[in-house]
Formats: sequence, C-alpha cells, structure tokens
Amino acid sequence: MAPKQPFPCSLILRIPYPSAHLANTAIRALQVDKELSALVSRTFALEGTTMVVNYAATTNRMLRVAVNGFMESLRLVVHCMEDLDLDVVAQDTKESLDRVQGLETTPV
Repeated sequence: MAPKQPFPCSLILRIPYPSAHLANTAIRALQVDKELSALVSRTFALEGTTMVVNYAATTNRMLRVAVNGFMESLRLVVHCMEDLDLDVVAQDTKESLDRVQGLETTPV
C-alpha cells in the first residue's frame, strides 16, 4: 500500500498580468501573508508575466477555505494596482499635476 500523502488535495492557479513587473509585485504583496493553517501549503512562482500559485491541503474543504481567502487578497491587490497605476498618472490630464506632493511626472 502506498503511503498516504500529507496534502492530497491540490490546485494550481495561473493569473496573467500585463507585465512581469506587475506579476512580481503581486507575488511580493501576497506572499507576506502566511497560511493560517498548517493543513495548507502555498507556493508562488513567476512564469513570464504569469503568477503561478500552487495550493495543497489535507482536505478539499481546507483547500476551498484557503483559496477563497487568497482570492479576496488577490482582488484587493489587483484593485490597488488599477487605482495606483503610474502609467495613468503620467498621461495628459485636464487638471495640472504640478506641486502634487510625492509625484514625479516623468513618464515611466
């Protein structure tokens, strides 16, 4: 009989981004939050412009709960990227961005 695997339930998420820089930024933002349960394992990898997240858990329920929490965090990261996109700030606008504290108006 084969030995029982400690994490028999697994899922691989592949999340594409417009650039490798954004994918790497998402990984760095998300990997600081460790999994709350020792019954779940998560690893990150970068493949070109794609963030790859490998999940493994002891049960399907634990996997579902962990991935649901991760998706909420991912949603927040993506919304922040959309709201804080430097390329949007560098575009011409109707309002003047002169004297905005902390803003460099040179294109990226």
